[in-house]
Amino acid sequence: MKYYQQKPEDVIDQLNTSENGLSSSDVKQRLEEHGYNEIEEKEKDPIWKLFLETFKDSMVIVLLVAAGIQLVLGEVIESLIIFLVLLINSVISVVQTRKAEGSLEALRSMSAPVAQVIRDDTKQTIPARELVPGDVVFLEAGDYVPADGRVLESGSLKVDEGMLTGESEAVEKETKMIEEEVALGDRKNMVFSSSLIVYGRGTFVVTGTGKETEIGKIAGMIETAEEKQTPLQRKLDSFSKKLGIGILLLCIVIFAVQVGRIWFGDSDADTTTAIINALMFSVAIAVAAIPEALSSIVTIVLSVGTNKMARQHAIIRKLPAVETLGSTSVICTDKTGTLTQNKMTVMDHYLPGKENAELPDDTENWDEAQKLLLYTAVLCNDSYINEEGQEIGDPTEVALIHFANKVFGDYEDIRKAYDREEELPFDSDRKLMSTVYTIDGKKRMLIKGGPDVMFERASYILLDGEEKPLTDELLEEFKKANERFSEQALRVLAYGYKPLGEEAVPISHEDEKEFVLVGLTAMMDPPREAVYGSIEESKKAGIRTVMITGDHKTTAQAIGRDIGLMDQDDIAVTGQELDAMSEAELEEKLENISVYARVSPENKIRIVRAWQKRNSITAMTGDGVNDAPALKQADIGIAMGSGTDVAKDSSAMILTDDNFVSIVNAVGVGRTVFDNIKKAIGYLFAGNLGAIIAILFAVIFNWANPFTALQLLFINLVNDSLPAIALGMEKSEPDVMKRKPRNIEEGIFSGGTTRAVLTRGILIGIAVIISHYIGLQHSDEMGVAMAFTTLILARSLQTFAARSNTQTAFGAGFFSNKYVLGAVALCLVLYTITVLPFARDVFSIPETFGLQDWAIAAGLSVAAVILMEMLKKLLYVLQKK
Repeated sequence: MKYYQQKPEDVIDQLNTSENGLSSSDVKQRLEEHGYNEIEEKEKDPIWKLFLETFKDSMVIVLLVAAGIQLVLGEVIESLIIFLVLLINSVISVVQTRKAEGSLEALRSMSAPVAQVIRDDTKQTIPARELVPGDVVFLEAGDYVPADGRVLESGSLKVDEGMLTGESEAVEKETKMIEEEVALGDRKNMVFSSSLIVYGRGTFVVTGTGKETEIGKIAGMIETAEEKQTPLQRKLDSFSKKLGIGILLLCIVIFAVQVGRIWFGDSDADTTTAIINALMFSVAIAVAAIPEALSSIVTIVLSVGTNKMARQHAIIRKLPAVETLGSTSVICTDKTGTLTQNKMTVMDHYLPGKENAELPDDTENWDEAQKLLLYTAVLCNDSYINEEGQEIGDPTEVALIHFANKVFGDYEDIRKAYDREEELPFDSDRKLMSTVYTIDGKKRMLIKGGPDVMFERASYILLDGEEKPLTDELLEEFKKANERFSEQALRVLAYGYKPLGEEAVPISHEDEKEFVLVGLTAMMDPPREAVYGSIEESKKAGIRTVMITGDHKTTAQAIGRDIGLMDQDDIAVTGQELDAMSEAELEEKLENISVYARVSPENKIRIVRAWQKRNSITAMTGDGVNDAPALKQADIGIAMGSGTDVAKDSSAMILTDDNFVSIVNAVGVGRTVFDNIKKAIGYLFAGNLGAIIAILFAVIFNWANPFTALQLLFINLVNDSLPAIALGMEKSEPDVMKRKPRNIEEGIFSGGTTRAVLTRGILIGIAVIISHYIGLQHSDEMGVAMAFTTLILARSLQTFAARSNTQTAFGAGFFSNKYVLGAVALCLVLYTITVLPFARDVFSIPETFGLQDWAIAAGLSVAAVILMEMLKKLLYVLQKK
């Protein structure tokens, strides 16, 4: 039996303690048994280990081997450039990994530093880390609860447990036993570590410390939650392994072929020199095939996406999350503050005998019932709005203030007109609040409370301006109105008054009966206006939205149906109902469950994993400590800007406006970013393919190597980077949010990218081969210069063709992406530097290479790009047919 299901005295007996606390010897023994009351830190991987992990990538290994060979052969500059690029990528990776490790640190910082306890029959203050099960702890307003425990005494003790339950309303604690099994948010006789005392005082006996607390369990789940690679990361990892192995095999074959020619050929050249040249040739192929700047370019394109998202209230903490958003197929979202306004609002009211519930605009036309309903809502109310516009008080009472401002004017006018003479504060046992005012010369006790209690205690009703006995028929009308509001998941309050004599007799709880019932108000936390459209837009985009909330099932279900999140056959389940389901049952019902209510942290992780088992990319929102494990487990965790640091540190993205609409907008940006990354990747590999084709052709026909390693590095790292980044700036396609989420098994070369890479690569390769052949008619050096010039020009100009796999450069708007125009222009300037007198020797361009040779290379490059565009248009037309 759990502690909340036992009486306080039974819990004390079970823990072998007393209301006078533990002795010093007991504390010492229990400290040895349970350890300190703190969250243990898991040992981090050292920086050097993280650094070495970055060099496990297959393409990185190939480049390291190539750089090492070049260094041995005396090509110092080329090898140092490669080492520098790999070093920069490693540093970036290590920094990002360290940034992601802040969740547990933030969780530890939430622990209370000290606690007031009874030990050895003496009240004393001790470090909270020294608490043990069985300690009796004192609490008062402003304290953080230092451990989990069973409440022994409660003097109107109210606790903010939002960081654990996700609910913003403070919970009033009680001591009585709860017989049935309930969710954490309903355990009103328990307090939990790191929650905040907002009102009252109390004592509790410690039942759990350190990792045994609810927050300690969450810390354990954060450590065990699996960090998910994004679809792009998985595809790039898989592709890099295949590419690395393929390049190594290709280099070995080519080297073997050339060595064979050296050994069995008739050449009189020095064998050692020839073998070294053959080895350099093979290394050149590795350098040509691998896009060294790919990792940096993907990072930059993702960064561009983060800037776009930041302007739309979404802050990205982990760059790959930008791309993950684009493939999201399920969004698990909180209700309060994300789908709703996080602001209780009076939606309706009821007055007996009034068919039209609307209050007249002119307050002079209000009757007695309308006036008393509003006056009671304002005067039997302790909340207020200060000079800075800050709302102070219970959210329910603040809603009544805003209701008064809306229908009456300034609520302060009412309060200034009347002085409070007496009051009976609200408490959870009575479920009532009463105040005394003299209004229009009549002293009255104004009463506000829960409908059931008010209905039971009232004896009269204000009907047509007269006080009449509350008959069963009239009471039934009130009950029907209450039921109607409750079915809409509205929170209902009832209002009444009791006439008092002129003599100043103090009121008591006994006076709160036989009063006059006036009316009802119904309120809720309403949905955000823009949510309706965003839910519809996400459906069109093939994204399933699931509500996961700590609120009650009825309320969550009503909101879900109202905003269009729940379809006709969809259902809502509670955390307890979910616990009772087997994995097979959950798998069967998963598609139909749109709302989860009163959930625990374990429930949230289970829901996320259930969707992930279906290969669905799942996004999860959250703001509390209780959300942190699920945020980390999800493919993309989305924390609220108003949430806890623990949630933010566990997330990949933070919403600065806590708005569901911003998530849907971010998905659109994510899809565009992925499209643009594919364009950049297609651009890079098409250019590299062209270079490999030219090199292989030279090997087969025993031509001189068309490029030097330095030329290829210059193209890959300097020249190619700018157009690839510019392609990352392309605007969204018109249908970006009308497409279904892409299949996570889909490769990075899907969707026409493979065809585009092959088409453009072959055309570039043909242009380079022709140019190389023309140059070889003069000399090997001229052949290298012609091949290099054609390759760099063709790769630069193919940027226009790479902007779309379906539209030509003019169809996409030739001048619509100014970054592409600037990048191509800058590439031409960079090429110009290579043919200047001081740089010709470095880039192996002979003095005889002149304007006529450049014109031939440029003509071949332009012809290749024109053919790319013509073929693209032809294939698109054929596909349409």
